[in-house]
Amino acid sequence: MVGRLADEVVLSDEERIFLEALVRRHQAARSLSDRCRMTLLCAERVTSKEVAEWLGADEHAVGKWRRRFVKDRIKGLTDEYRPGRPRTVQDAQFGEVIERTPNTTPKDAAHWSIRSMAAETGLSHYTIRRIWAAFGLKPHRSKTLKLSTDPLFFEKVQNIVGLCMSPPNRAIFLCLDKPLSPR
Repeated sequence: MVGRLADEVVLSDEERIFLEALVRRHQAARSLSDRCRMTLLCAERVTSKEVAEWLGADEHAVGKWRRRFVKDRIKGLTDEYRPGRPRTVQDAQFGEVIERTPNTTPKDAAHWSIRSMAAETGLSHYTIRRIWAAFGLKPHRSKTLKLSTDPLFFEKVQNIVGLCMSPPNRAIFLCLDKPLSPR
């Protein structure tokens, strides 16, 4: 039984040099280097079935990349644009979240939480989480001093400092707080 005739792959010297360089390159994507290997083997007149066995790939995949190379040459080995759901978050919104997170604080807290930033910007909390993770933003781990937004904060500080400076007789003053410097 005779199958379809495979497209013949003929490489120019420049194409061969380029493909061999991509195969050797360490930073090249594995999928792209595999396609280059397939193309180089196909140029040696090896059947798609043999190429698939040598590289541990599917025979149909080898045929696909062979046809794409013959049709579009080296550009045919790159991934094609894949349609999908269009982006709903614009670059300006990304920029706003990135700029706002470290430079501002909410009215009722010392730092932004994911949900408070989401409520403020109108984006979902999942989107805020992805943005913060992508840019390494951690407002809860900021090393700067943040003062309380409590309206009675000043009076409370005065009371505590007053107790420390002149404690009553026979009084014990206990204070529990996190250390300011890491150990």
